[in-house]
Amino acid sequence: MEHELVIVLDFGGQYNQLIARRVRECGVYCEVKPYTMPLAELKAADPIGIIFTGGPSSVYLEDAPHIPAEIFTWGVPILGICYGCQLMAHTLGGQVVPAQDDSAREYGKTKTYYDTSCKLFQGLPEAGISWMSHSDYMARVPEGFRLVAHSAACPNVAIADETRGFYGVQFHPEVNHTENGSKMLHNFLYEVCHASGDWTMGDFCRRTVASLREQISGGRVLLALSGGVDSSVLAALLAEAIGDRLTCVFVDHGLMRKNEGDEVEAAFQKWDVHFVRVNAEERFLSKLAGVEDPQEKRRIIGAEFGYVFRDEAERFGITDQDFLAQGTIYPDVIESGKGDADVIKSHHNRLLPPEVVARFKGVLEPLDLLFKDEVRQLGRELGLPEYLVMRQPFPGPGLAIRIIGAVTKAKADTLREADAIFREEVAKAGWDRKISQYFAVLTNTRSVGVMGDGRTYDYTLALRGVTTTDFMTADWARIPYEVLDAASTRIVNEVKGINRVVYDITSKPPATIEWE
Repeated sequence: MEHELVIVLDFGGQYNQLIARRVRECGVYCEVKPYTMPLAELKAADPIGIIFTGGPSSVYLEDAPHIPAEIFTWGVPILGICYGCQLMAHTLGGQVVPAQDDSAREYGKTKTYYDTSCKLFQGLPEAGISWMSHSDYMARVPEGFRLVAHSAACPNVAIADETRGFYGVQFHPEVNHTENGSKMLHNFLYEVCHASGDWTMGDFCRRTVASLREQISGGRVLLALSGGVDSSVLAALLAEAIGDRLTCVFVDHGLMRKNEGDEVEAAFQKWDVHFVRVNAEERFLSKLAGVEDPQEKRRIIGAEFGYVFRDEAERFGITDQDFLAQGTIYPDVIESGKGDADVIKSHHNRLLPPEVVARFKGVLEPLDLLFKDEVRQLGRELGLPEYLVMRQPFPGPGLAIRIIGAVTKAKADTLREADAIFREEVAKAGWDRKISQYFAVLTNTRSVGVMGDGRTYDYTLALRGVTTTDFMTADWARIPYEVLDAASTRIVNEVKGINRVVYDITSKPPATIEWE
């Protein structure tokens, strides 16, 4: 991509994708790469700046991740964050040691004092709250560096060698808890790296359409369409690129929300695209019978989707010179395990059987470097209606991962009704646009209740609502008690098999948004 590029080198920190998001918010294109990326490849990418992320290691340990000192000879500005700051100091001749007492270890919100003559902090207040998370200490900073920020416990919260364009901070400017953190990153990008800010969604859209036309050439594309935001935006993008050579296949696996299959079909009938609805409820439920493990459910559903697409490709004469397209986005890639990262949850479109992939010339995933809010921006750029752009996220495996334990048609029907009531009450109260995602989960827990003077032993339903922008982190939504009360009362009265309703008040992290 012909943009100015900033590379975030991943050393295992939990906020690495958030750094990339903050950089893009500043109008600069950014990608996260593993710290093991070959130096020759990294240099060839010609970044205008490099950011070292945080990480759980200590730089003085033998097995800690390191990077060759050669990177500091390129003349490219570098910002080190937390572990990245300590790595910079260690590599350039400083000394990093374990903090000798509790006062030198800093976690959470910390009052911090800045030297505003430093380019990183220019235009900022001289003091503010930063988010710390470190137990190591820079006992000696490298030659050529000066101290540019401190706290009550730590004299070297930030260091700078402004001649060479090297900066290090012990805190995390990318998180919302750090006051003016985005401004610090903006200063690094524009005052140190001299970025021009050439990353816009309109530019991305134009370049991606041109790239898809070139890659697909005269071929056709079968799009795995769920009706959600990601695949809908991808449908519009591909329609722009190749027109009527696009076929959208919507697989109704019997695990959709109430009336959702009909709503998706109605929405896409208005488009000038080939839309195919495959009713495959029996096919999917039979494969899922008796399966309780969430990863296995995802694997089965991902594989079965692939087999359905293979069958539809044969039905429509799609050859091995044509493509399969999926609405995979950046959080899907990260949570499915990228590089050395843990698998948080395998996303179904990352689980296609090899024999299905081999059936096509290739798999197109042109949104796989975008965050959810960026996908929404792209949708608007393509002229999609707001009701599609702001559609509630819905996982590809559908209700299968909102039913804890084995999936049955009866459980799916029960959950569909309860979920619909919750959504109705949220919308009725005007909270549907205030919450990023909200839904019901049918737990595998049964408890004693009383209805009509009789004993019941039925399921517990969990309600979940979150607020977020990028879906990488999320906070639980403070839905008014009156709304929760109305939903709970209706659910236990109108939905057979549920006698208890609870509300999930856990953020992400430590939880994920979905339960499975």
